[in-house]
Amino acid sequence: MSDKPLPPWADKMPEGAFISWEPTYKVGEYFKNFHKDHFECSPFGQEKFSGMDYYFYDPTEHGWDKDKKYPLILFMHGFTNALEGEVCINYTGAEFYSKEEYQKALGGAYLLVPLANEHRDGEGKCLGGWDDSYLEPVLALAKEFEQKHALGRISKKAVIGSSSGANMCFRLEDTDPEFFDIMVTIGSSNLPDDSVLDRYERNGLNFFFAIAKHDELADFDKEVAPRLERLNRMKKCYVFTPEWIYNGDGGIASINFGFEMGQHCLVNPMHCNLTYDDGRPMYKELPNGIIGWLRSCL
Repeated sequence: MSDKPLPPWADKMPEGAFISWEPTYKVGEYFKNFHKDHFECSPFGQEKFSGMDYYFYDPTEHGWDKDKKYPLILFMHGFTNALEGEVCINYTGAEFYSKEEYQKALGGAYLLVPLANEHRDGEGKCLGGWDDSYLEPVLALAKEFEQKHALGRISKKAVIGSSSGANMCFRLEDTDPEFFDIMVTIGSSNLPDDSVLDRYERNGLNFFFAIAKHDELADFDKEVAPRLERLNRMKKCYVFTPEWIYNGDGGIASINFGFEMGQHCLVNPMHCNLTYDDGRPMYKELPNGIIGWLRSCL
């Protein structure tokens, strides 16, 4: 019997299911594939912060042809994740995208993980997280990255975010609707209104909307369900609303940091390409996982 508190959804689990208390993958195994750099934000009139650190992966340093172009995938982290340093690479879901297996499936890809200037005040409260003051700098970073590190070798551009990072995805797209070709939002119910979804369609944006039905930080029935009919009518929108979120061992995921958020952290199985440790797909509707969907858009 575990000494961990039971999640609020424990009595709703299907018969025979069990709770899995943490992801089964190793954190940090691929951090060596990433570099760290700094982006100066002062040209954008920022008074709150002078710059942003970021991590990146360059496929041409790992055997990919320097004469070809590759997609850029921008990963937006969740609240407090930047406090963890390079562990944030994992928390965004970016770490495994540097694996040879994922890179081969994608045909090679640049990976970019910007860090908000998060810090704690004297009372332990996290300050400096994503807000509108970061919108222009993050987009400018992505553009500078193409010239500084990718040397003009960028084809399509994707943005992936979880939780508050997913909220930033929506706001980044709204700030520059022409910039991204692909957007993946995970664990955010803050959908834009129908006029913005209309714009997504006009611009040909490939949109992967992912949120669990038992997400502890969003009321699925009130905030998501009323919008599903509209989302499902979009030609380039994949709606992914799984009943349960699993870890690699096949158990339903529970994470408790003083409050339960296991079903909110859909990014963890997405990190593993929605695949169990034994290689089976977690969801029959996505037999090739999120990587397969991304590849279809590239």
